[in-house]
Amino acid sequence: MEAAAKLKRSISRQLSSGAARVWRQLSLEPVYTPRRAGAVGGGGGGGGGGGAGGGGARPTRFGLARQSSLDPTPREGGGAAEDGSGAAAMLAVPENLDATMRLLFAACQGDVAGVEELLRDGVDVDSIDLDGRTAMHIAACEGQGEVVRLLLSWKANMNARDRWGSTPAADAKHYGHFEVYNLLRARGAKTPKQKKTPMTVSNPKEVPEYELNPLELEFRRGEEGHYVARWYGSKVFVKILDKDSFSDANSINEFKHELTLLEKARHPNLVQFVGAVTQNVPMMIVSEYHQKGDLASYLETKGRLQPYKAIRFSLDIARGLNYLHECKPEPIIHGNLSTKSIVRDDEGKLKVAGFGSRSLIKISEDNPQMDQTTSKFNSVYTAPEMYRNGTFDRSVDVFAFGLILYEMIEGTPAFHPKPPEEAAKMICLEGMRPPFKNKPKYYPDDLRELIQECWDPTPSVRPTFEEIIVRLNKISTSFTKQTRWRDTFKLPWKQASER
Repeated sequence: MEAAAKLKRSISRQLSSGAARVWRQLSLEPVYTPRRAGAVGGGGGGGGGGGAGGGGARPTRFGLARQSSLDPTPREGGGAAEDGSGAAAMLAVPENLDATMRLLFAACQGDVAGVEELLRDGVDVDSIDLDGRTAMHIAACEGQGEVVRLLLSWKANMNARDRWGSTPAADAKHYGHFEVYNLLRARGAKTPKQKKTPMTVSNPKEVPEYELNPLELEFRRGEEGHYVARWYGSKVFVKILDKDSFSDANSINEFKHELTLLEKARHPNLVQFVGAVTQNVPMMIVSEYHQKGDLASYLETKGRLQPYKAIRFSLDIARGLNYLHECKPEPIIHGNLSTKSIVRDDEGKLKVAGFGSRSLIKISEDNPQMDQTTSKFNSVYTAPEMYRNGTFDRSVDVFAFGLILYEMIEGTPAFHPKPPEEAAKMICLEGMRPPFKNKPKYYPDDLRELIQECWDPTPSVRPTFEEIIVRLNKISTSFTKQTRWRDTFKLPWKQASER
């Protein structure tokens, strides 16, 4: 490409003058898919065509210019600062440098002719690097006024926001380039105030390891603060804390608490934590996504399950909850278990989700009960002690588990079609339990007894999940032997109809 050759010749001339020093190499960190600056934020003008810089190339981090004025992490090097001899510092351009990087490099060096030639060749004027920074950001950071004027003439987005929410005008002001700052302000550019989250850290070394770059997430709108996004090509589930919650201490504490629990919980039957956004607005929690949906939707479609499948599903749930209850040093109570908080993975196995969504879900060995301080529950899976806002322990999850197991065998929730609020009142205040309507053959030996023990009104009577797993394994083994014996004398089409 002629523009690239011209740029290299220009660099060679400056290197041969003896005034150049060697800079550190570029950080080439790929992201899933490129975006233009307009997608990052801000108003302003449109961009050029989606030529060489805006196509399928993956953006990388431009590591040669000064960093964003809002970047919490200081980076080495940067800036087209002059050395003691007064000549601009330069770096030999890697041969595989893509069009966007060449544009940012030329903007950093104040190479007006090089920038214009790249734009004429079709490079998008608003193309960005990994951190969402455009040529306008780079030129503003370096005080390259002529480049800024050129980019404005090409209708570059002067209000584009980078990964940290900074605009070119904010960067120019931060580095004392007031001529560039005044130029941009005269054109209507904005200088946003730095938005700090309640979890923003002052020391960059304290940024959590799980911290994600929000620009790596491509969103598809969801409901009630929950979204499905793509992250490095994979679908993920994103929970967003809305801005109104920033002033609510309880919401922030619950967010932190959920984050703490998700980070430490690792089990095949638990939905896995991917990462979080805590240093940028809005704050988010990202976890794995399962497109097969939740157990509630599955039961609504399938109805009652065959005993062997209900037992298999029950073991998946019990194993995940047993891990939570036996977690060290602080066991975890789910406190919100239902068929909607259990999802199916691609292999058809169940995983427990939502185990960090309650503000009081931790217990300690010397204090197995805690006061319930959240709002009143009206779920059909709610244990009586929680419904009455009393003290509760980990057995509340066992109570909900019993009703879920009942629902898998019967095909409908307890006391269906009564509203959940009415059913919860019948269970928790009136002491009623749903009837077993299905045929006895759908309840292998000890399964009905296990369900009844799980939903016993006295918490101390309910078995632990460790005990439940042992009993379910015995039920499964016994049922498999009985089924194999019966199937020996059953017609083939009869066997197929029951699967």
